Amino acid sequence: MSLSYTDTVISICEFLEATFHTILCLRQVYPSQVFVRRRKYDAPVFQSRSPSLNEYLASCIKSIGQELLVGNVRSVVLVIKDKSDVALERFVFSVNVMIGIDQQHQDTPIPDAMTRDNLQQFFRSFLVKLGSTEAQMLGNDDDEEELRFSVVLEMKEGTVPTATPNEQDPVPWVPAVLQHTTAGASGEGDVYMVRAVETGIINFSLAIQESEEKIQRSRSRVSKGKERLG
Repeated sequence: MSLSYTDTVISICEFLEATFHTILCLRQVYPSQVFVRRRKYDAPVFQSRSPSLNEYLASCIKSIGQELLVGNVRSVVLVIKDKSDVALERFVFSVNVMIGIDQQHQDTPIPDAMTRDNLQQFFRSFLVKLGSTEAQMLGNDDDEEELRFSVVLEMKEGTVPTATPNEQDPVPWVPAVLQHTTAGASGEGDVYMVRAVETGIINFSLAIQESEEKIQRSRSRVSKGKERLG
C-alpha cells in the first residue's frame, strides 16, 4: 500500500532518530562505549545506551515530527560543534513537501506514492552511503576538541515552529546561532552529498558540510606536525 502523508512523516522521523544516534557515535561526540551496535533497515547503526541522551533525542524527534506534519520545515540540521559553540560539521537533512494535504486527509494513502518497504530500502542506502562518506571526512582532534551537538530546525520563509518556549514536551525551539545554520556556512567548507529520495509526498536528502573553521584547524595541525618532523 502506498504511503499517506502521516506515514511518510513517521518514517522520516524513525530514520532521523536512528541516524542521529549513529552520527553521534561515528563522529565521536560521545565515547564509543556509550553506544551499542544494532541493525535498522538491514543496515548497521548505533544506538545510545544513555537514558538521558535517548530521552533528549526522542523529544527532539517528536518536535520535528510535529513541524513536519504542519509542512513548514525546510531542513533539519544536526550540528557537531566545539566547546566554544563553533560549528565544525553540519549534517543537513533537506525536506521538500511536494503536495498539499489538509489535516483530515493526512492519514489517507496517496496514489502513486512510494510504499513503506521501498522507502526503507532507500533509507538503507542512505545509511550505507553515510558510513562510506563519513570515512572520507577529516577527523576531529580529540585532544583539543570537546565535541558537543545541537539540532537546528530551518523553517520555510515566513513560518515559525508551533511549539512555544513554555512547552516542556516536546522540546521547544529557540533561535539558532547563525553559524550553526546552512545560511551561516561559508563557501570555503567542504560538502558531501550523501543521498536523495523522492517519495512522491516529501522529497528528502542528506548532505554533510565540514565548516571552514574545521578545515583551517586541520591544516594548522598538519602544518605544526610537519614543523616538528622537520
